[in-house]
Amino acid sequence: MSLPHIDLIYSASGLFVGFLVGLTGVGGGSLMTPILVLLFNIHPATAVGTDLLYASVTKATGTLVHGAKGSVDWLVTLRLAAGSVPAATLTLILLHRYGMDSPRGSYLIQVVLGAALLITAVALVFRPQLAKFAAQHRVAPSHGSTLALTIITGAVLGALVTLTSVGAGAIGVTVLLLLYPALPTTRIVGSDIAHAVPLTLLAGAGHWLLGSIDWSLLLSLLIGSLPGIVIGSLLSTRAPDKLLRNLLAATLTVVGARLVMA
Repeated sequence: MSLPHIDLIYSASGLFVGFLVGLTGVGGGSLMTPILVLLFNIHPATAVGTDLLYASVTKATGTLVHGAKGSVDWLVTLRLAAGSVPAATLTLILLHRYGMDSPRGSYLIQVVLGAALLITAVALVFRPQLAKFAAQHRVAPSHGSTLALTIITGAVLGALVTLTSVGAGAIGVTVLLLLYPALPTTRIVGSDIAHAVPLTLLAGAGHWLLGSIDWSLLLSLLIGSLPGIVIGSLLSTRAPDKLLRNLLAATLTVVGARLVMA
């Protein structure tokens, strides 16, 4: 078995995306998958499957950091997983049944990916306002409704992430801010990252079985992204948060619109 080929162009892309993820906390799927599809003309199914395993490694690294700091609410993570794991499994079964490599399957992935990017852009722009709203209205919903809504959120994220690799970052955090207004933002972010690990690992493994993983591409991306995340994280306190969020939101809006209208 030959060793995977390392492509420095992909590694450079991984470095860039990893740097932005470390700098802004935006999920890598929102950035990496569109780059692979639009810039490098990677098949949408291969881009999604490869990015899912890429995300599982980077999210696992983030979970170790958040877990060591005690900023993961494992109950919230478990509730999300109770919805996302079955939904991801069902989505993989449907992808296997109806095919991902057909023109119709590729078009579906591309359109849903574009829509997810547009939703992510909205979540990025309005997250501070939602966080402020949640802080001012700390009367949480009843335990039963919070539990049900968290599981439903997990199910939506499970299907969305499995189909597009996008959604476990900005969208998940934004919804959790509203569901758990008394929970500190750092614990919401940590819980969302921890939940993304089993979700992206399961979805990535499913895509592997479906044959939509490019191992050389995956290794090339990781070689660049891991140091990029470290560098971005170290510089994150000096970054103009509002400017970066708005620039990223504008970029995702343009890319998402292009994918939807393609």
